[in-house]
Amino acid sequence: MPRFRPPGPCPVCHEHVPHGRRACSQCGSSADDGWGGDTSADGLDLPDDEFDYDDFVAREFGGPRPRGRKPPRHRWRMPWGLVALALAAILAGAGWFTLR
Repeated sequence: MPRFRPPGPCPVCHEHVPHGRRACSQCGSSADDGWGGDTSADGLDLPDDEFDYDDFVAREFGGPRPRGRKPPRHRWRMPWGLVALALAAILAGAGWFTLR
């Protein structure tokens, strides 16, 4: 393969590489790897184009998340009931002191 020097089309993906650049912005080939097809991303063990995200989620997290499930409403009844009870006690105590 003849030695490539920018500017010109990248020898791997044929994208234009501007003057002064050391790597192709499209495919990542560079002067360091001899402008070949083997780039530094080849050894990263990235998923291929046929990666099925839904299958991955099902295997990793045990199936799809149930839809339409709402949290129980009674969870907030207890704190608000305690607030109402405390407020009633304060008002009753204040009324008792004013009648005295």
